Amino acid sequence: MARTPTTSDAFNAVAEASRRDLLDALGTGEATVGELVDRLRLSQPQVSKHLGVLRAVGLVLVRADGRHRWYRVNGPALKPIHDWVRTFERTWNARLDRLDDLLTELQTEENAP
Repeated sequence: MARTPTTSDAFNAVAEASRRDLLDALGTGEATVGELVDRLRLSQPQVSKHLGVLRAVGLVLVRADGRHRWYRVNGPALKPIHDWVRTFERTWNARLDRLDDLLTELQTEENAP
């Protein structure tokens, strides 16, 4: 089966660690390619390539200011990923709550005279 191009799907785009690092480096602010190169210690072509993929799927927005391009995370575009991960969060929280209850019960039995 052919692999879905990374430029058509946010899930595939963030599967690449360098792209996740870029999203982290942008955080809630803006940065230029040069600033991202310095922060991540990646080459300028690598940063530009990964930003291009993130822009293509809508995860990163850009604004021009003279010769500079300022990149920022497009939070609403991350919602499908957040929603998908959240289903696992609920499952794991329920499992961890059950484990915590079991451990408390075992400790109570161990401490009983």
